[in-house]
Order: sequence, then C-alpha cells, then structure tokens
Amino acid sequence: MTATGIALACMLAMAGCERAPPPQAAPDEEARLQAALKHYAHEQFMWRGRRVLDLNRADGWASLIGMHWLDPGAHRVGSDVDNGIRIAMGPEHLGVFTVRDGKTSFVADVPVTLDGKPTRSGVLRSDKDAAGPSVIAFDEGKGLVTVIERGGRLALRVKHADAPSRVQFAGLEYWPGGRDWQVPARFIAHPAGKTLPIANIIGTIDAVPNPGALEFQRDGKTYRLEALDQGEETLFLVFADRTNGHGSYGAGRFIDVSKPDAQGRVVIDFNQAYNPPCAFTPFATCPLPPPENRLDLVVSAGEKAYAKPEASPVPSPKDPA
Repeated sequence: MTATGIALACMLAMAGCERAPPPQAAPDEEARLQAALKHYAHEQFMWRGRRVLDLNRADGWASLIGMHWLDPGAHRVGSDVDNGIRIAMGPEHLGVFTVRDGKTSFVADVPVTLDGKPTRSGVLRSDKDAAGPSVIAFDEGKGLVTVIERGGRLALRVKHADAPSRVQFAGLEYWPGGRDWQVPARFIAHPAGKTLPIANIIGTIDAVPNPGALEFQRDGKTYRLEALDQGEETLFLVFADRTNGHGSYGAGRFIDVSKPDAQGRVVIDFNQAYNPPCAFTPFATCPLPPPENRLDLVVSAGEKAYAKPEASPVPSPKDPA
C-alpha cells in the first residue's frame, strides 16, 4: 500500500471513530454507578476497621496466651516453674483451681475479681453455661481467666492485654476482591433440628446446628456451602478454597452472612472472609471446614494469611503429664 493509501485508510478509520463514539453511561446511570462504588468502598473500609479493633481488644483473640486442660483434682496455677499449670504471663502464684463433679472452683493467692467483683474464691461457670463463662481478672484487669469445655473436658483459657501477639500485632492484608465477590445465593432449608459434625483443630468433634445450605454460582458453575447457626443474628460459614496455603490461611476461613429474607435470598460477601483465631494464636480451638464446604474455587477476596511479627513468641509452658 502506498503512503497515500495508508494515510487515506487512517483518515477513514478516524472518521469512523468520530461517527461512532464508544457508548457512554447516561448521566443518571453513571451517578448511580459512582454512588454504588463509593458505598462499597466505605462498607469494606468500615468492616476492616472493626475487624482490627475486635482482634486487638484487651480481651480479643490477639491477647490469648494459653489453654490448659483441667483434669479432676486440684491444680496450682501461676507463672512460676513450681506450679502444676504454668501460665505464660501473670503472678508467680495465681491460685488453686479444683475440678470436682464437672465443676471448677478456685481460691486465689493474689487480689483478683470474679465477674467484676473483688473476691478470693468462688465457683466458675464454663463457656457452655447459658449465662456465659465466669471471668477471673488479675494484674489489675489486664489478665483474664475463663473456663471452657471442649469434647467433654474442661480447660483454662488465659488472656493478657500485654501479650506479644497483641502488642506486636502486624496488621492484616487482603486480596483485591471487588463487588463481583458479593455473590447472591439461594438458601436451601434443611429439616428442623439437623446438625453437622464439625471437627476442630484440637481433634474433637461438635454437632453444630445446620439449618440449611447456600447455593451460588461463579463463572458458570454452581457451588454450595453448608451454613451453621451458633445462636447469633447471622449464619456462620466455615469454608476452604484453592487459596488455602497459597496466600490465605491454610486451615480455611470464616464468613458471617445475614439470614435469608422471605424469598430465601442471601448475599455472601467473600470480601469479608476472615481468618480464624488460630491464625493469630496457637491456643484457640478453631472449627475446621467440613468436607461439604471445600470449594474447588480460587477465592481471591477477603483476608490473606496473617504474617506474624518476627519477635519472640509467648512461651507455651507444658503441663506435666
């Protein structure tokens, strides 16, 4: 083609572009789109902020420094090596905890409060009690002890506001995500009273209420997640996907979703998938994704794996056999 021909072709192409400009959103549609993007950005910003604040509360998961099993009998508890149960932080001798007939009582060696009131002794509720666990506070309220029950056994859960995992919290990172990861789903109800066996990281299994499943589509394929009901205002999803161990926490992630509307509609916001407590502390008892909730899908949204700070970890003294 001659230079003249090339120039003529370019002029014709440019003229064509001028005659047929690319379609543009109408002003009202563009305004709605910008408002939706602004709302999405604000919603995610606020959720991430609340997430960090929740993790870093003085009694949040980042403050967890120990879990110690309580067999029947008496146990001297404190940070000194001469205790039967040695805690990572706190007074050298906190007190004696006694388990008898499935109940835990204590006698303190230092000033403590029980459920906010000064005391030297008392009987403790566990986290399975309808009223929630009793809370022993020590170190002027910076340290907290509660009794938890897992797999029919009792244990002390110990937190401290000065835990290195809290003081040196390294922050959270997120996948890019986006509005397309706010996925509409259909709630499929199960028969009343159905439960699902959920294993946890310490090897026990709990039967958790399983009111239904959420079915959604992604890239033309249909996926399904079993929903759990823990007595909250939301449904709880424990799921695994193809990013686990490849950018996200290896043992799966969690999502809280609103309960379905009258038509059974739910939105799963994978941008708000978050790490279980076990990503931040070795002393939590996290549920693991059931086989039904292992997605053959790369969920590049939500929290990435937590990068722990390179500092000396809280010592984890082992109870004598």
